[in-house]
Amino acid sequence: MPEEETRSGSGAQDRITAAPGGLLDVLRVAALVLGSDGRIVLWSPEAESLLGFSAEEALGRDAGALLVDPDHRSLAHGLFDRVRTGARWAGVFPVRHKDGSTRRVEFRTMQLRDARGDIHALGLGTDADTVRDVERDLALSHILVRQSPVGIAVFDTDLRWVRVNPSLERMNGVPEEAVLGRRVGEVLPALDVEAIESRMRRVLRTGEPLLDQQTVGRTAADGEEHAYSESYHRIQDANGRVLGLAMAIIDISERQRATSEVAKARERLAVIADAGVRIGTTLDLRRTAQELADVAVPELADIAAVDVLDAVVNPGGTAAPRTDGSLDFWALALKANRPTDAVEDPDPAGEPAQYGSSRLVTQCVREARPILLEHVDDAAIRRVARNEAAAEALRRAGVHSCLVVPLMARGEVLGTLSLYRTADPRPFDDQDLTLATELSARAAICIDNARLYGRERDIALTLQRSLLSQEPPQHGGIEIASRYVPAVSEVGGDWFDVLPLKDGKVGLVVGDVMGKGVHAAAIMGQLRTATRALARLDLPPAELLHHLDDLAASLGDSDTLATCLYVVCDPRHGRCELSRAGHLPPVLVDPEGRAELLDVAGGVPLGVGGVPFTVEERELVEGALLVLFTDGLVESRATPVGAGLQRLLGLLDDAGLPLEETCDMLLGALDHERNDDVALLVARRGGRCPPIA
Repeated sequence: MPEEETRSGSGAQDRITAAPGGLLDVLRVAALVLGSDGRIVLWSPEAESLLGFSAEEALGRDAGALLVDPDHRSLAHGLFDRVRTGARWAGVFPVRHKDGSTRRVEFRTMQLRDARGDIHALGLGTDADTVRDVERDLALSHILVRQSPVGIAVFDTDLRWVRVNPSLERMNGVPEEAVLGRRVGEVLPALDVEAIESRMRRVLRTGEPLLDQQTVGRTAADGEEHAYSESYHRIQDANGRVLGLAMAIIDISERQRATSEVAKARERLAVIADAGVRIGTTLDLRRTAQELADVAVPELADIAAVDVLDAVVNPGGTAAPRTDGSLDFWALALKANRPTDAVEDPDPAGEPAQYGSSRLVTQCVREARPILLEHVDDAAIRRVARNEAAAEALRRAGVHSCLVVPLMARGEVLGTLSLYRTADPRPFDDQDLTLATELSARAAICIDNARLYGRERDIALTLQRSLLSQEPPQHGGIEIASRYVPAVSEVGGDWFDVLPLKDGKVGLVVGDVMGKGVHAAAIMGQLRTATRALARLDLPPAELLHHLDDLAASLGDSDTLATCLYVVCDPRHGRCELSRAGHLPPVLVDPEGRAELLDVAGGVPLGVGGVPFTVEERELVEGALLVLFTDGLVESRATPVGAGLQRLLGLLDDAGLPLEETCDMLLGALDHERNDDVALLVARRGGRCPPIA
């Protein structure tokens, strides 16, 4: 039924027959129903679109076998059992697509009963990345509307108010609740209502926006006549259904400054939007500070400087003033819109500095408020510059106005953003101060996040390195080399170890705790210590992993998981025993240089519990090379693990390098992005075996 027809009926009928929204079309929610035996009994067309399997291919099949990778199957069965008992589960789960890839699907699951009382499980799912995109778009729209300095109104197709932002509330002099559901003429009769509604109907009909339309009239704000510039845009959903229109309003009452005011407002929105994209792209403290300076110049200032307290850069530093009132800072970033020796002032970038109590940056931090000097004279410039030479450089550059804004995050002053105007003849004003404060607030959160992240990463890395073998011990009959490379971002729980065993045997261990940061490093340390203790009991590899599995289930959170590969090498008899818990298999390179990925039963990660581990034996001839590694070596955002393994085999094929050079060669060729930790352990059988004690 056309939308126009639905409006003519009763209110209840209108609600029932109204055209559907487009959000569900964007999400494309798939539905599937599993029987009590875990087989698929219902399969929606959206499920086929999401996962690639047709109804004929899916119905009657075991859902776990069809849709879940072996590594996640045990977890999927557990979730299914919970739903069958009446519990609900919601979350993101990796699901296998027909093309062999894995899709992250966000699910809502629940128990169903049919007329016979049989229990079924209903799963509603959609692409997790799509859900996140929609959530981010909605959050961003809300923030921009609420914080915009431009008045913004939203109307339905009947030209009735449905949304007003705070800026427009102040402009109208009427609160939002008083205008909702009413038309413009009912709220603001002193405006040119006929012209306004004519523009609205035109935009609704054609879809073409109208920009910079001028209206003159009075509102309830002050009863005086104002001139307004209005822009109209039609709003429609993903299916093209018209939802209404949005209006952006700017007061341009004073014609002398109308053009500049409109331009400045647009520039501010652009700067804020630009800041949201350009500031905080990484968790690097110095880069974040430079991004803030880059956004501020030239849009807001001709020169910008970012200074942070010593305590922000150095965990052992202090944010408290010295006895003479001075503070310790670091000048992290400088930016100028043209070459000038004034970039050496107020302070050289990247250098520590002690600022006296009279300096503007010190006063700004001490008072936790912005300081605006509309006009900088000779007396004031000395408070800006660090010494007389720097003051002279600022004079030559033509600095005539200065604005210093505190960088505040979570109630704490982290430093300052200092802005200077030289070529721009306008002095800083209150609107510039507002924009600078907004930029500083956004950047301060990013700087604080970078600081906190840096501290946690340093702690995790220190803990990680303290727990790893700094120099793998050498054993008769086995030559060993190793590397550990932390991720550029968060440090994980990768580890390796070399264990002396009875009868001249050697244990090689590589593992990876799932997770990041201090928690993962701590779990890694406990698993490594337990592995060393269990290895002293001369346990078979599968039994050792079984005990580690029990231990992992008791560590940290209930979902603590880790992968592990344990190899016992017997150089005296040329054999090795291998067992793995969800870890990537090792590579064996024979003396002729032929590399192969050992087909060892994978098992499940440590911490899953209830699944036995298997052990396999392989021949280890003289000169054979074993390569153990974590997934960070072969997997990245751009390289799937399968392709990375094939490249690894190609690099090792005919690679007769010494072990240390082999490690460097592999890291140089494979470890580019360093988004994950890398633990690498290589061992070659050779040399003389010591006699058995």
